[in-house]
Amino acid sequence: MRLLTYAAKKKGATPRVGVISGPEQLREVKAPDMISLIAAGKAGLLKAKNSLKKGKDIPLSSVRVLAPIPRPRKNVFCVGWNYVEHFEEGAKARPTVVELPSHPTFFTKSPTTVNGPYDRIPLHAGVTEKVDWEVELGVIIGRGGINIKEADAMKHVFGYTVINDVSAREIQRRHGQQWFKGKSLDGHCPMGPWIVTADKVKSWWDLRVVTRVNGVVKQDSNTRHMHFKIPRIIAELSAGMTLEPGDIISTGTPAGVGHARTPPEFLKAGDILETEIAGIGLLRNKIG
Repeated sequence: MRLLTYAAKKKGATPRVGVISGPEQLREVKAPDMISLIAAGKAGLLKAKNSLKKGKDIPLSSVRVLAPIPRPRKNVFCVGWNYVEHFEEGAKARPTVVELPSHPTFFTKSPTTVNGPYDRIPLHAGVTEKVDWEVELGVIIGRGGINIKEADAMKHVFGYTVINDVSAREIQRRHGQQWFKGKSLDGHCPMGPWIVTADKVKSWWDLRVVTRVNGVVKQDSNTRHMHFKIPRIIAELSAGMTLEPGDIISTGTPAGVGHARTPPEFLKAGDILETEIAGIGLLRNKIG
């Protein structure tokens, strides 16, 4: 199933949970919000499935599609340097020599970074002049837990979504290895357009990931090239730290980011940023 959060196009409309019921239509799922549905476990999934058997189709064109979890309960967890070719392309921009880590490198993005799949991404002129792109597979935690074993990790995955870890590069570099600030400007985490439930994504380890700017391909890789796979990421992240239903993990980006190009490239007002993962979905965001 593809589960989404949407609202009527009028200002101040209440967000609702939905399930995609056709190529260009959805049906409402009677749940307070996406996190509540996820936390309900099998009962939540059953409610979504039942919504496909009854109810009224709503044209996707008649609603505004929001991020699947518009306001996470905590920061978005992110993994840095998780594709070897991205680690290597960024080496020239690092002031000191850093070896490929033997454990996942974690950082986070503030909840206020979360943005819709088709919404405008702000440039924050005067704050940053080097806004960059990073396509990433997002993992949504279903069943929570602490000290989750790697062998059991996939049992805790509710589903997958598309994320772009938009980054303000000079701010990121300014704070050394503490990337939080440069990764956490408002609106710099477009996400969606929905969550594809785990039962519908059999080969998460073999998904094409692509970024395009104004139709030009900038990143084109595959999740098979992840250095740390999802089970390892979940096991290490949950060591001594409880993961909860609705937690979001962004699993890292491949090569092709703007700051590592010659000459460097950054997003500018009016650009169209497309972020796509095969079998999951496509984000299309205007910059400015």
